[in-house]
Amino acid sequence: MEKNNRSSEYGPERNIHYTPWVTGLSILIVAIVAVLYVMPKDQTVDHETLVFLPRLNAIFNSFTTLFLLGALFFIRRKNITLHRRFIYAAFASTFLFLISYLYYHSMAPSTSYGGDGVLAIIYYFILITHIVLAAMIVPLALVSFFRGLSMKVEKHRKIARWTMPLWLYVSITGVLVYILISPYY
Repeated sequence: MEKNNRSSEYGPERNIHYTPWVTGLSILIVAIVAVLYVMPKDQTVDHETLVFLPRLNAIFNSFTTLFLLGALFFIRRKNITLHRRFIYAAFASTFLFLISYLYYHSMAPSTSYGGDGVLAIIYYFILITHIVLAAMIVPLALVSFFRGLSMKVEKHRKIARWTMPLWLYVSITGVLVYILISPYY
C-alpha cells in the first residue's frame, strides 16, 4: 500500500477528504436544476429584462472552453502551474455560469425551440446529450479537481482523461444550444 505522503515529480501527495464535498455538491447542483425546471415561475417578472442572461451563459461557457483548452495545452507541456491556473479559471467561469443559469431558470419560463426538420433533430440531439453530460460532469470535474489538488497524480490522470473531453463537449454544446435557440427568446 502506498503512503499518502509520497513525493512525485509534481510534489508530495496530500490526504484531502473530498468525497463528502463531491457527493454533496453533485447532488445539490443537479437537484436545484431539476427543481427549477418544474417550479412555477413568477408571472410578474418581465421576461425582456432577463433575456440577456442566456447570452451571458453562452459567454461563460465560451470562456470555460478557452480555459479548458489552455489547461490542456499547458499540461501537455508539463507546466503544472499554468495548468492549475487555467483549471481554476475554468471552475470560476463555470461557477459564474451556474449562478447566472440558476437565476435565469428560477425566473423565466422555458423557451421552446421553434424550428423543425433536420435542424430540430440536431438541436434536440445536442440539447439532450448536453443535459445528460452536464449532470455527469459535476462529480467528474470535482473529483478530478480534488485529486489534482491533493497531488494524487495517477488517479487524477485516470479520471481527467474522461473529464476533459466531456467538460469540453458540455461547454461547447452549451454555446451551440444558445445559438440554435436564441432566435426564439
